[in-house]
Amino acid sequence: MYTQAMDTMRDEGGDKPATLRTAEEAVLQQRFDARIDAGDFIEAKDWMPENYRKTLLRQISQHAHSEIVGMLPEGNWITRAPTLKRKSILLAKVQDEGGHGLYLYAAAETLGSSRDQMLDALHTGKAKYSSIFNYPTLTWADVGAIGWLVDGAAIMNQVPICRCSFAPYARAMVRICREESFHQRQGFDSLLVMMKDGTDAQRAMVQEAVNRWWWPCLMMFGPPDDQSPNSAQGMRWGIKRVSNDTLRQKFVDAAVQQAEVLGVSFPDPDLRWNEETQHWDYGVIDWSEFWSVVGGEGPCNRERLAARVKAWEDGEWVREAALAHARKSELKEGA
Repeated sequence: MYTQAMDTMRDEGGDKPATLRTAEEAVLQQRFDARIDAGDFIEAKDWMPENYRKTLLRQISQHAHSEIVGMLPEGNWITRAPTLKRKSILLAKVQDEGGHGLYLYAAAETLGSSRDQMLDALHTGKAKYSSIFNYPTLTWADVGAIGWLVDGAAIMNQVPICRCSFAPYARAMVRICREESFHQRQGFDSLLVMMKDGTDAQRAMVQEAVNRWWWPCLMMFGPPDDQSPNSAQGMRWGIKRVSNDTLRQKFVDAAVQQAEVLGVSFPDPDLRWNEETQHWDYGVIDWSEFWSVVGGEGPCNRERLAARVKAWEDGEWVREAALAHARKSELKEGA
């Protein structure tokens, strides 16, 4: 998923309630808990526990960062797309990702943080983005694999977020999920064309891309449930609706069937159907790689972050011009 913040942050006390300072806060806490239990949505102006606010801010801002950084691996292929059709599709997709970041930054701002503060946290390394965007796109088939597997995995996680207890986040996710579904379809279609109508070299290129992206995609869902100390609290609050392992299994079950249609295989000798569980069993994930990438040691961590910092610095004159125009407009209205 794009929202790994809850699973990669330090344990902040699990489901232990924060110490309340006043009787009024105790009443507010009871009302908040009752609304969560009833499945109500929490709006930005409603009272909320500080840990709830901080957890949401961390998760939503990381989700926004992931959408923006996620433009880089695919944007690298816009000028090298094989046909005008694929170029226009990829342009539209990258534009969508920028819009997703905008919706999510706006939702996070309702929690009391400015966009400048969130971006500063990203640029200084205090905030993270999804581990999946620290892998390179080496061939055109990687663009299709990202659409099929990466966006497919993201959808598995993001659809339940449409029922997140924090209303601004849930509303933003409705449109994001609709657009992500098209991203997944275009990725699958791109690979299908190469597998059905392409050359032997193109089919080999698709299989090689799938081999490289499969395991990082399984890592996207975050560590196993028994290694995610904050997941229980997130589910109690209604921020997280489905556990990591459940989402991962659902993704594997769907991907295996789709791979059969494509005519590709996954690089897992332990992948087999389990009659008893009625699910596909899969091999052991190398979690040392996941934590290495989260810790900044992935193949493209430094490259991706440097690209975002450069874009921020190069765009300073645009921000200054926009602020100057806004001040001038205010003076005109005042006059």
